[in-house]
Amino acid sequence: MANAIDRLIHEFTKLPGVGEKTALRFAFHLLKEEPKRAHDLAQAVIDLKERMRLCSECFGLAEHETCAICKDARRDPTTICVVEDPSDLMAVEKTHVFRGLYHVLHGAISPLDGIGPDELRIKELLQRLSLRQVSEVVLATNVNIEGEATSLYLTRLIKPLDIKLTRLASGLPVGGDLEYIDATTLTRAFEDRHIL
Repeated sequence: MANAIDRLIHEFTKLPGVGEKTALRFAFHLLKEEPKRAHDLAQAVIDLKERMRLCSECFGLAEHETCAICKDARRDPTTICVVEDPSDLMAVEKTHVFRGLYHVLHGAISPLDGIGPDELRIKELLQRLSLRQVSEVVLATNVNIEGEATSLYLTRLIKPLDIKLTRLASGLPVGGDLEYIDATTLTRAFEDRHIL
């Protein structure tokens, strides 16, 4: 039977982006800490698993039936930003730029992975759009093959509803040098250019 350190290292390596060396560093760091630190970490993980659920409206993460964003009366209920995952919602929120509501799809269309429209929260999105006075839907799916396929699919479904449909702009990263930018990104930057 493996000892406690080996077990912990093994568990850490199951996390995305954590290899053997990082897991070893984590384990020895926790070993040096006060026992309370390890208990706090363990309790935070337990609380995450026991208390977090999906919001009944946007399908983001919530500790109650409805998340804090959907309950916030200061948010603009006429604008919905569609994202692939709860982590994407959190990334947009960190910018403090978007003040509308969200809809989390929980993935993107990927036939090679067996993920079609029925595996995503697309029906729920269309239901929300039919029940609310929505004036704009912002498609904020990832800029990859799956995200683009999902965006195209949603565009076909939402366009007939006479709702303004926008897509996040993509192109050159701030601080990027043109010589190091890939052709697809550069092409997208030219297509999405705007008048100054």
